[in-house]
Amino acid sequence: MLIFSCCLFLCLTLVVTGKEKKPIVQERKSCCSTEQFAELTSDKSFRNAHLEPTSLNFTPTIGKWITLKTADGTDAKIFEVPSNKPTNNVIFMIHEWWGLNEYIQREAEQLQQSLPNVTVIALDLYDGKIATDRETAGKYMSSVSKQRCETIIRAAIVHVGSKAKIGTIGWCFGGGWSLQATLLAGRQAVAGVLYYGMPETDTAKLKTLHADILGVFGNQDKWITPEVVATFEKNMKQVGKKLTVKTYNADHAFANPSNPQFDKTATEDARAVALEFFKSHLK
Repeated sequence: MLIFSCCLFLCLTLVVTGKEKKPIVQERKSCCSTEQFAELTSDKSFRNAHLEPTSLNFTPTIGKWITLKTADGTDAKIFEVPSNKPTNNVIFMIHEWWGLNEYIQREAEQLQQSLPNVTVIALDLYDGKIATDRETAGKYMSSVSKQRCETIIRAAIVHVGSKAKIGTIGWCFGGGWSLQATLLAGRQAVAGVLYYGMPETDTAKLKTLHADILGVFGNQDKWITPEVVATFEKNMKQVGKKLTVKTYNADHAFANPSNPQFDKTATEDARAVALEFFKSHLK
């Protein structure tokens, strides 16, 4: 089961009219899509949409933690689940706003077992920090450095080597960064999957994509709304890039089983679609 679900982009703000608070949308620049998404942590309804995760007591049986040296001389951590046999097929997995917790470690192992010819690498964009409550998760996500995240992703690209064919997958916070990782991977990128994450709206950046993209969204999402998805589709068509959109009658983070809006049927269907997408691109 896919566990973690969680220019014109729409960032919710609150306008106070008397005693009534009404959500409105504001137009933002296209250059900072992941940072715009991080701003949503100031919205209490967004924070409350993520039920705090319970412990799995999960112990990895295949995956191992590896330390990478980044270009700035610091260390970065990845959780690598190796292929059953030597392969150049790799999927970068990016965690939701909780951090690279046991749910993501389990998901990495499960995804690799479903794709035996692929090595799955979960990237830790929080540098070891893991949140167990909404307030802490919000602080972590809002304080993420775009430069640091890109540095970690580039270190992972160096780690897998120039012959690797790279796919990406992520949910919510990780969904937006999944697309950014696909952009950073350049010609090595072959497939990107984002679950209800921030779409890139800068068409100049989208022109540089070398991979097909699968976007999984919920049409009841109050943040990555159908209008945001439609804009993403329009922009991708404009620059001649292939985007497949799969939409469910579901809310934000519907594929997260700890979420009150978890939709088991939609989650299982989305998982099947994502697996077929990866199988067709990582042969």
